[in-house]
Amino acid sequence: YRELHTFELQAPTRLIEWARDSRVCVAGYAQCGGNEILQLIPPPRLQAKEAQGLCPERDFKVECGGFSKHPVYSLKHVPDTSLLVTSGPPDSSVQVWQVSAEDSDVIKSVGTIVTENSTGQPWAKIATISARAPWVLHGSTLDNVQITEVQLRKNVYTAGSQDHEELSGLAFLDSATALLCCARGRLCVVDMRQPWGGTQAVPTPAGLHGQRWCMATLCAHQGSHPVARLSSTGLLTLTDLRKASEPLASARARVPSPGAAAEFLCVSWAPALRGCLAVSGFDGTVHVYDTQSWDSSGREAEPTFVHKGHAVGGSGDPPLVTAHTWHPQRPRTVLSAASDGSLHVWDWVQP
Repeated sequence: YRELHTFELQAPTRLIEWARDSRVCVAGYAQCGGNEILQLIPPPRLQAKEAQGLCPERDFKVECGGFSKHPVYSLKHVPDTSLLVTSGPPDSSVQVWQVSAEDSDVIKSVGTIVTENSTGQPWAKIATISARAPWVLHGSTLDNVQITEVQLRKNVYTAGSQDHEELSGLAFLDSATALLCCARGRLCVVDMRQPWGGTQAVPTPAGLHGQRWCMATLCAHQGSHPVARLSSTGLLTLTDLRKASEPLASARARVPSPGAAAEFLCVSWAPALRGCLAVSGFDGTVHVYDTQSWDSSGREAEPTFVHKGHAVGGSGDPPLVTAHTWHPQRPRTVLSAASDGSLHVWDWVQP
């Protein structure tokens, strides 16, 4: 490692999100209620623009926080605002939170966005953008996807699909298009300029139905949107949406227990490292892969680096990595959280 910072939270943490000014937002996912939502200040060394020597402060600090009655399964910062949106069981509603000003240390609930027929639906997947206005894209199935203007709680778009297939993730590609990933691996591109949202389906890789999938997309130059899909058996497929009928490449991640923890599957592109992605959710590790040499064979890939910090030490059952995310500016810095409440931010040495 070049750097490794740790922080112990009071409860298992499912997700992490970089917010404004490089703050970090985390939240718990316990079913019993009273889940903390915290905004943390990273160690000063992570905020420095230039390399420094020894830093006396190496820990995170809690800046403000609040409590959610729902288990928090997804959390996103709304760009250019002090708002957060969260979702979680028992329905597909979205909670809106205000991160208080400097004179207060409270994150307070300021409203709920309720979708039609949300009772009994899976929890909503969410994505945010602030291109035209602060928007949240949310939905639990293909037929209840919509966009809401966060501050006004006003619906500005509703998808026109009649398909009830469950979603595992969604993302804005730009201010006019969005990408939806179904739990069974199918991708759908939504064009919000069309009445009731015309969708273009991208099929699941042949012969791989029955697995659960998640996705990650990276908005690149010249209209390219490379999409990585990860299955519950550890298969990774890469797709360019401009030529969606032919996968760019495929490989198999080196995972110890395929399918054991599908609900925590996580794949993400590095924003500042070409062709680099990370995988977690199978055990207490995070694997980093360089995809530039992959072909379409689907053979097992050799990870560039494996973070084993969450799996080292402790007693009882080994923890499970529940989420990870890349630092938006530091190329090799990754933040990961685990079921034992451990929060790690690490930067590895390039071989």
